[in-house]
Amino acid sequence: MTQSARSANYDISPATPRRRVSTETKAAIKTTELIAFVVVTVAMLIASQIVDGFDAEQAWLYATLLTIGYMISRGLAKSGSRDFYDDSYDDNAR
Repeated sequence: MTQSARSANYDISPATPRRRVSTETKAAIKTTELIAFVVVTVAMLIASQIVDGFDAEQAWLYATLLTIGYMISRGLAKSGSRDFYDDSYDDNAR
């Protein structure tokens, strides 16, 4: 495979058809931001039931804001990053 073919997102050789070798980014379940989002949201909703002065309406507003922040962070993470299907492919091994 040529140097330019390795740097592209497709495996290009004359004998084989083009195939995609990467996704745009890794799955959300594999990220620490999902874990942090879930833990903080659950803890906040539990705290709204326990702490006086922190009612459910406030907690759901904050949960909505956290969700918006999470969606924005996932969008930024997806822009321009790659997750290769083949784990043996190493971009640094050129």
